[in-house]
Amino acid sequence: MYYIVESEKSFAQASKDLESAIVIHGFGVMHVHDLGAALRGKGIAFVEECKVFEVCNPVQAAKVLAADMRLNMALPCRISVFTENGKTKIGLLRPVNMLAALSQDMALIKVAKEVQDKIIQMANDAK
Repeated sequence: MYYIVESEKSFAQASKDLESAIVIHGFGVMHVHDLGAALRGKGIAFVEECKVFEVCNPVQAAKVLAADMRLNMALPCRISVFTENGKTKIGLLRPVNMLAALSQDMALIKVAKEVQDKIIQMANDAK
């Protein structure tokens, strides 16, 4: 279900490189949630860093939504850059696993596989 790679890069550099990889692979960044900063901003002593990148390929998203509008709740894809015990990591939930739990439509599973291959490549490129 999870795909996580460890990086030798700093959190900031891995985040920057992920953003570049997303664009190179034909996706767009819809939003970046800085969870670490948000928690610290609420007075929580959170020592780790965590940015969640919401990413989307509009052509692929349109295919999914045309087949089953309820799947909007599973979009967009999310790729995280985070620290854990001093190590920078990049991770995601595999779209194939998520979509297979929500739909038995093999055409949608094929779309999810195409997206999954791309976002795994993004994570690998950024590491």
